[in-house]
Amino acid sequence: MTITDVFARDLFAGKTVFVTGGGSGINLGIAKTFATLGASLAICGRSQERLDAAAAELRELGGNVFSQSADVRDYGALEAAMRGAHEALGPIAVLVAGAAGNFPASAEAITPNGFKAVVDIDLLGSFNAARAAFDDLKATRGSIVFISAGQAFTPYPYQAHVGAAKAGVDMLMRDLAVDWGKFGIRSNSVAPGPIDGTEGMRRLAPGEGTKERLAAAVPLRRLGSVNDIGNVAAFLASPLASYVTGCVLVADGGQNLLGSGLWASIGLGQS
Repeated sequence: MTITDVFARDLFAGKTVFVTGGGSGINLGIAKTFATLGASLAICGRSQERLDAAAAELRELGGNVFSQSADVRDYGALEAAMRGAHEALGPIAVLVAGAAGNFPASAEAITPNGFKAVVDIDLLGSFNAARAAFDDLKATRGSIVFISAGQAFTPYPYQAHVGAAKAGVDMLMRDLAVDWGKFGIRSNSVAPGPIDGTEGMRRLAPGEGTKERLAAAVPLRRLGSVNDIGNVAAFLASPLASYVTGCVLVADGGQNLLGSGLWASIGLGQS
């Protein structure tokens, strides 16, 4: 079953969706889902070369695409990218705040700069994106989808920096749901589980046979796909979720219900 078996192909026609970190991985998968449903896509990231390749893939799906390099920690650069997207495609109706940083490291080994880098990309970057998009989202009565993680609510080994950052993202999401609800802006998070074929899985589960062990331990007995997360993001941004705001939607096959013990037993991120 594909997304168009459930949603109309023109569900987001005439709407601009801006995706931070949209050049690869889960975020590119989300962008492809919105493009398949008729949206115009704007993507930003730190590598213009990667963005150009992603934009080419999105154009193959038939949508209008705008891409511009911007580091989400640089508010001015991000604001300029959103201004360019507005001029090229129209006002932003959906913001996907997905840019993130991660590397496995025990708490005693993380440097202050390393901790700060992840918090700045994930949390500050999410605020910067939401704040830069606010005028457009107010005008369109739009929607924000933050990309969170199980580390926000479940302790994981070698992930103290990520857990702190993602917990902050989810609290920011809730605060914006309260503060910006009066403008008709909805704010929600998606917390993916282990998603196959992503850089995150390559970093966090590099050992031989690790993916298979993880899949066997997930209650649904499989790893997720980028399409799984794209489908959830599209639902949250759609009219079907028009009364949903301040929600963390966990899309992990039930993995976090069992805690992070398996990750600890296999040595998260340790090859």
